[in-house]
Amino acid sequence: MAKITFEEPSGKLHTVDMAGGQSVMEGAVKAMVEGIDADCGGACSCATCMVYVAAEWEAKLPAKQSDEKQMLEFCPHVQANSRLTCQIPVTDALDGLTVKIPPSQH
Repeated sequence: MAKITFEEPSGKLHTVDMAGGQSVMEGAVKAMVEGIDADCGGACSCATCMVYVAAEWEAKLPAKQSDEKQMLEFCPHVQANSRLTCQIPVTDALDGLTVKIPPSQH
């Protein structure tokens, strides 16, 4: 189980308890986190679940694969620390993770 916090562009926080075996995107959608639309259902083909990940958490996440890198190229407001939550599996090691939702998704 991991508590993951989503920060809206306004600064409003949503903390969600997520079990392993799902992606961060799936947990956010189930909790109805605004700004994580996941239009493609987690197929890494829409980039509507992008977030910004703080530097101290980047090493704890799996490396970006080529399909995620390609999708991110089409996102407005993309940054070096941008990730697609559909590509981040929930693990106990992510307990305490806070990600920021970009203004383009809110």
